[in-house]
Amino acid sequence: MSRPKSVLEHSEKMRRLLNFLVTLPFADAGTAQLPLSRLLRLSLFQVSVGMAMVLLYGTLNRVMVVELGVSAWLVSLMVALPLVFAPFRALIGHRSDYHHSAFGWRRVPYIAIGSMLQYGGFAIMPYSILILSDPANPLMIVGQLFAAASFLLVGAGLHTVQTAGLALATDLAPEEKRPRVVALLYAMLLLGMVASALLFGHLLEDFSHQRLVEVVHAVALATIVMNLIALWRQESIDLKRAVANIPRPPFAETWRAFLKGGLASRLLIALGLGTAGFSMQEILLEPYGAQVLGLTVSQTTTLTAILAGGTFAAFALSAYLLSRGGDSYRLAGSGALIGVFAFLLVIVSATAESPMLFRFGTALIGFGAGLLGVGTLTAAMGLAQRGNAGLALGAWGAVQATTQGLAIALGGALRDGITSMAEAGILGAEFTDPSLAYRVVYGLEVVLLVAALLVLIPLLLRARREASRAPAQFGLDQMP
Repeated sequence: MSRPKSVLEHSEKMRRLLNFLVTLPFADAGTAQLPLSRLLRLSLFQVSVGMAMVLLYGTLNRVMVVELGVSAWLVSLMVALPLVFAPFRALIGHRSDYHHSAFGWRRVPYIAIGSMLQYGGFAIMPYSILILSDPANPLMIVGQLFAAASFLLVGAGLHTVQTAGLALATDLAPEEKRPRVVALLYAMLLLGMVASALLFGHLLEDFSHQRLVEVVHAVALATIVMNLIALWRQESIDLKRAVANIPRPPFAETWRAFLKGGLASRLLIALGLGTAGFSMQEILLEPYGAQVLGLTVSQTTTLTAILAGGTFAAFALSAYLLSRGGDSYRLAGSGALIGVFAFLLVIVSATAESPMLFRFGTALIGFGAGLLGVGTLTAAMGLAQRGNAGLALGAWGAVQATTQGLAIALGGALRDGITSMAEAGILGAEFTDPSLAYRVVYGLEVVLLVAALLVLIPLLLRARREASRAPAQFGLDQMP
């Protein structure tokens, strides 16, 4: 009997340790009205979104090109299709702000619709992909149409779910706890992406067409289950709102009111510049480590974990600082500044031939991107007034997702174009180093981050002036 007891004790210790590691940085995010257990349950919608993102942009991308032999241009087109709906996140958020339903719900219907769109896309996705893998198949056009439809459905679903889910979290969380809630939700998104990547890699290690169908359909089912658990009894029934039938103002009118004063527009510009500055390297870090620094496949694979570790550390630090009166604009500006230093380290690592310097720079890239993301999202939540949280968070998500996709594509195109010119001798005999194209992209990212920092500085100064005019009874400990 001693052995089973020992195993049980060991399992309980592991469970407590895991719970400690996950919740320690966000232990005080909960309140009496929104306990931490309920908040963690709500965060499952971020896990489902992270799972979908990994499957779309990582696992299926690789499977279609390598195992199924689908043309790279077609794969790139399919993977880019979900970004079509990114600019509509502000509209989705606005409509959820004024949605009228029989139970008075605003966010739940949109999360439910988004979940069903994701489920439908994943349901038809593996079969259409398998049709694409056979060039001689007379139904190739059918496969292309259904593959495009599946990627569009999943893209529309995940953007809808994330926009409405973040707005719901804003509705539920007290204002003083929102920075912690933001950091926790994005930490769960990151953990969901890392765990999903490891799980998908393990499940598809012995690849077969049947296994691909099973994995994608399992993701479809998991999406519905997790989002249902996340939504259960989160948004209360509001019969007064149900019968009030509050008119929804035109989107253009609400959008103009949101941008009035220039604060929101400057924030979105800074977010776009900063996101582009951090995202152009998205598909270049591992090739850079391999071609310039001579790292092995296993060594470059660890870069993803290093980047994710830096981002998670930023989420934890952001939650700590913002919950103690830290300024969101200062946090975002610090992220941009750290990013400048990080990319300079990555550039110098080639000259110094130092993989350690490269890894340190990679960690700082993740750390800076995390600070910028949480800082700007918290600032966007602060701009949500008169119940238009969906519009504010949708605008943030639209700019972040759109600029990220465009920057990734631009980074890859610049790298390929400069490399081709260097190999053809167009740039001259002295510009043939393999690191040249990467240095140009990283240098451009430095310029973008400096520009984001310059846009954020006036916002920070404005926030400090407003804080200095705050009533004295709040106390010095409440000041940024």
